[in-house]
This record gives sequence, structure tokens and C-alpha cells, in this order.
Amino acid sequence: MAAVDDPLSLPRPTLAAHHTTAAITLDGVLDEDAWLEADSTDGVFWATIPRQGVHSRERTVVRILYDDETIYIGAVLFDARPDQLFSAGLEQDFRTENSDIFGVALDTYFDRQNAFMFAINPAGALFDAQAFNDQAYVNREWEGVVDVATSIQPYGWVVELALPMTTLRFDASKPEQTWGINFSRRIRRYSEDSMWAPLSRQYRLYKMSLAGTLTGLTNLKQGRNLWVKPFTSVGRAQGLNVTGTDTNLDGGLDLKWGVTPQLTLDVTALTDFSQVEVDEQQVNLTRFPLFFPEKRDFFLENEGIFSFQDAQVRNYRLGSSPRDFKLFHSRRIGLSPGREPLPIAGGARLTGRIGNFDVGLLNMQTRTDTLAPAENFSVLRLRRNLFTSSDIGFMFVNRQQTAAGSDDYNRAFGVDGNFRFGSTLVNSYFAFTDDPDATGQNTAGKVEVAWRNPLWDLSAFGKTVGDGFEPDLGFVARRGFRQGFVTMGAHPQPDLPNVAELNPYVDVSVYTDLDGELETREVTPGLQIHFLDSSTLTVEHVRQYERLADATAIAGATVPAGEYDFGLTSLTYRSDGGRPVAGSLTMTKGDFYDGDRTSVGGTITLRPTFRWFIEGSYQRNRLTLGGQEVDADLYGGRLGYSRNTRTFLNAFVQYNTSADELVTNVRLNIIHAPLSDLFLVYSERRNLDPAPGDPRLINRLLTLKVTRLFAF
Repeated sequence: MAAVDDPLSLPRPTLAAHHTTAAITLDGVLDEDAWLEADSTDGVFWATIPRQGVHSRERTVVRILYDDETIYIGAVLFDARPDQLFSAGLEQDFRTENSDIFGVALDTYFDRQNAFMFAINPAGALFDAQAFNDQAYVNREWEGVVDVATSIQPYGWVVELALPMTTLRFDASKPEQTWGINFSRRIRRYSEDSMWAPLSRQYRLYKMSLAGTLTGLTNLKQGRNLWVKPFTSVGRAQGLNVTGTDTNLDGGLDLKWGVTPQLTLDVTALTDFSQVEVDEQQVNLTRFPLFFPEKRDFFLENEGIFSFQDAQVRNYRLGSSPRDFKLFHSRRIGLSPGREPLPIAGGARLTGRIGNFDVGLLNMQTRTDTLAPAENFSVLRLRRNLFTSSDIGFMFVNRQQTAAGSDDYNRAFGVDGNFRFGSTLVNSYFAFTDDPDATGQNTAGKVEVAWRNPLWDLSAFGKTVGDGFEPDLGFVARRGFRQGFVTMGAHPQPDLPNVAELNPYVDVSVYTDLDGELETREVTPGLQIHFLDSSTLTVEHVRQYERLADATAIAGATVPAGEYDFGLTSLTYRSDGGRPVAGSLTMTKGDFYDGDRTSVGGTITLRPTFRWFIEGSYQRNRLTLGGQEVDADLYGGRLGYSRNTRTFLNAFVQYNTSADELVTNVRLNIIHAPLSDLFLVYSERRNLDPAPGDPRLINRLLTLKVTRLFAF
């Protein structure tokens, strides 16, 4: 069949679910009679990558069954070479880009904006997530009770997926349900992505405004939607903030209740995050603070509702991201500025939808500790959905010390709007803070416009952040500036050997101080080449001007005040990640303020089988700054073993030469029941070259934690 120029012009497909009273055995073999009685897709999926608008090279047939408690999805993925299927691990939320996968997105409220998303690889590993605002945001940390079975057959591979009604959220008051739905498939050896409901290549599975439709669901029941998860943990700690060896026995409780079909209450008491992997070390070659992501599940679930930040939308080049600005960054709760854990007494979160409003309420209370006083944290988020995929919103954030007589507080207020008109995005926000100790201009605002079609992308924004804008529960990389940004890029697909797409682009960014005097100017032309095997090569040159009003510390050296005009050229190659041996290499060289910079970094990943992976990383930075020679190097290694989809061992070690610190983290995770875990975690932070009188051991912690989910 000839290629279709515009896949979006094709009709959106429809599939009917089939009710069954027969028992379905989840074994990766669709041999029950009910599967034969069900409606099915016609086997045709439409490719988006590497060439859009053509049929996938292989057929995929999907059927859906349901009974009173469960929705079953069965897929037969025909493949002429099942011996070449590739699975990038057995762990939960594996890296889907590196595997053969079957995926499904379910828009259970049929609002054409939000979805539950699941992906499975041939080894039976599961990736699950929530998608919000029609592809604008994905929460990869969401987890539900899901059962999966796969099998590899001479004709391809088979997926059988069971979704309990209690895992999903839908309006059970409707006797007849209509849901949005789309299916995807990735054939790794062809680097091919394809969809059941045809999409153009800039969109992904969870673009729900362009999804197909699922019908035939009647009289669905959700049950009580009450989950209770108690936990107990025992930990043994040593280090600078511990006298001798401290052994603690703790326990607590997490509770989740579906108050309504669209509103969920989460409660946590004596909260413990000892199982969370430690932060990775970073080398800072800028004069601004580094961003560390949230890793704690309690805060990550439904995080999209609380997002008030610089936008980051896939396939749009926006020039900024949440790493530059977030009005609410949850890792400020329960962590000291030095990233040490603080005791959390408990908290509650209410998230979901009331009418046309997305609602988020959060309240957390910490306990007094040697590192910080007891504090209360409150967040209110309201967002009104408009049309298909636009919204306007309001946020209030409050930090308050709770000690008697204390008047230490910090508050932030903001309004934002996100509008989508076809391929055009318009994002804007305005915020201000209230702090009794703050001085200067306390406001921040931004207006951004972006447009993208299959060939061109354009975006521009104007942004200002006052020098007195201080959201204690947020993250702001830079203050006291005005910024203008514009970019233009193209995405042609020339008929060149082994090339899927070229992406030439140019970015221009200008920062001034609040009086309009130039502080920073960056002009960055670049070229990214996407190869047919999914590898990429990027070359770019940054021409940068910096005006330093005062002597400034950068990478441990002091750079004198003055004006600097310098250029850096970088080259980055990332190989095909769907192979047993994969890696990346980045090289950067050029002038740097009053000196020069040479940086080399990369990773190599070995995956001899889907059970094992070994990864090594390095970053070497040699700088001349302020008349000083500076070496800022970072080395790391990871080892992972998965016995099956319920037993995992991961080890991580990292050495930072700037701080002379060695960080080690080893974690054993056994899933002994659905969403119920046993964790054994060892973490250590050690100074390899301490000053005289300082200890080598900074901290060490060994923790055993057990959780058990009870669903009602």
C-alpha cells in the first residue's frame, strides 16, 4: 500500500469489548473460547517511526474481554523472526525504548485528555504510567495491581493482560461505558513504532484526542476502592549525625481510598522512604544550583495535577524545563538542603476531578529534628479544563514552622494557562511569593508560544524572575533576570543511507538583569541525525557571552568579575539501546570564561540476557578557570539482576573527584504480593580523603522494610 501523507486524515478505529462469564487463565496463550467470540482489530497497525503513514511490517491482532471484576486484553503480535525479539529487562517500568513492546492507553473517562498506560515486553515485564493533558505530561511512577503473562510462539509472541476494575478509575454510575483507547507496538530490530489509531510521528500512544474508541462495556463496578498498606522497618545507622551505632524499629501506614470515581484520598502516617534509591552525584559547571528529581512514590503519584512549572512537552523544543522553574517541588518536604532525610509525622493528599476541575490538596507535617524544626506544608491546586486539551489553573503553596510562637513562613501564589490549538501550544504563568524576610521583586512570569508540524518547529518565550522571588517549596535555578528565547528547527526525512531524520536547529537565548543590562547571551546552532537503527549523532556549537558583576565560584574555582565571550563545541553519539551492548559518548571542547574546558563523558551498558545488566559511566572535566587548573570527574557503575518479575537486585556506586566522595547503594526488592514489597537496602557515603580530624565515613545505613497491601 502507498504511504498516506497525513495519517490524521484516516478514520479513528473502533473496537467492541466482549463480556464473558467463563474463567480466563492468564498464561500467555489465548486458547479460551471467549477470545474467539470477541471482536478484534484487523491486524493493521500504522507506522509512525521511522516512516509515518505506512502499514507496520508485521500484523498485530488485539481482543478485549471483561467480566464482573477484570478487563482482559489479549494481543497476538505476529513476527517472522521471534528469535530476534529483544527485552530490556524484567524490572518494573523497564526502559520501553530499548525493547520490543506491546502498549495500550485507556482513556477511562473519555475526556480525550488523560489515560492509564501499560506496556509489556516479550519477557513479561510491565511498564505502567498515567498520562495527562493530551500527551503534555507522563507520570511514570504510578503503579496499579496488574497481572501479565506472555509467551513466545513460532509465529511471534502473545500478551495477556488482566486489569482489575479496582486498578482503574471510571464513572461507574454510567450503565454503558465508552472509553478512548489506542494500541502501540515497537519492533526493535526494525526501529519501528506503530499504532492502531494512526498518528503522525510527533505524537505518541497517549495522544488521547486522536485515539480510537472502545465500546461494549456495560454495568461496570469498582468496589470500595480502599487500599491499606501497613509497613514495618528496622534500620541501623552510623555517621556524622549519629552517636555510635543507632538502631531504629519503625512502622507506619499508607491508605488509599477512592472517595468518588474521580477523587482519591491518600493518607500516610509515620512515613518512611528508606527504600528509595539515593541521589546520583552531579558535576556542576555552572554558577547556578543543581536540580535533583523527586524519587519518592507518595509524592510522584498524580504529580501531574500539582505541576506548575516551565513546560516540557515531547517533540517541542521549548528552551526550558522543570529543571529551571517549579513553583512546587515536593522534594523540599522531608529533606534538608543537604538532602538528608527529615522525619515525617504524616500527611494526606486528595487528587482527582470535581466536574470540570482537576483538584489537588496536599498537607504534610514533619517532626522536629537536629537538622530542622517541625514544619507544616500545604498545597492547593485547581485547574479548569477547557475545550479538548487546554486549561487554566491556580496554585497556593505554604510552608509554616509549627513550633509555639514561631512566625517563620513562606507562601507562594500562582495562576497559569496552557492552551493547545492543533499543533500550537501557548503556555503562561504568573506567580508571587510572600516571606517576612524577603526583599526585592517577588514576582515571576512567563509567556511561551510553540508550533510544530511533521517538518518544522518554532517556539519563543519571554520570562522574568524577580530577585526577591523565593518559593521555599519550589525550585528556581536563576533569579533577578529577564529572558527572551527563540528557536527554529526542521525535521526532513531525506533519502540518505541509514538516515531516518535530520534535525538542524538554532537556539537564541538572551538574559538581562531587571534593569535591562545584558548578563548572558547564548547562540546555539546544531544538527541532530537520527539513524534508522535508533542511534543519534548530535553536533552543536554554543557561542556564549557572560557578564559577572562579582567574582563568582564555578566548579570550585573563583572567576573574576568581568565580561567573557567564549565558544564551546560538543559532539554526542548515542547508540541503539536495543542491543546487548549499547552506549553513549559526549565530547566538549573550547574556551570557558577566562580559560578553557575539555570534557569527555559516556556510558556503556552490557545486557547479556534480559535478567542481567551492567553499566559503567564516566565524566571527565578538565578546566582552566581564574588562573587555576580544575579537574572535576565523576565515575559510576550499576549492576542489576532480575530473577523474575518479582525479585530484583540492584547495586550502584559513584565516585566524585571534586568532593572526593564515594557513594554506594545496594537494594534487594522482593514483591511478595501485588504492590507488596520486601526491601533490604544498604547505602553508604564516604570521604576518601578527609581533612585532618574528619572521619572517612559520612553516613551508613542498613534497612529492612516490609510492606503489605490489603485491597477492599
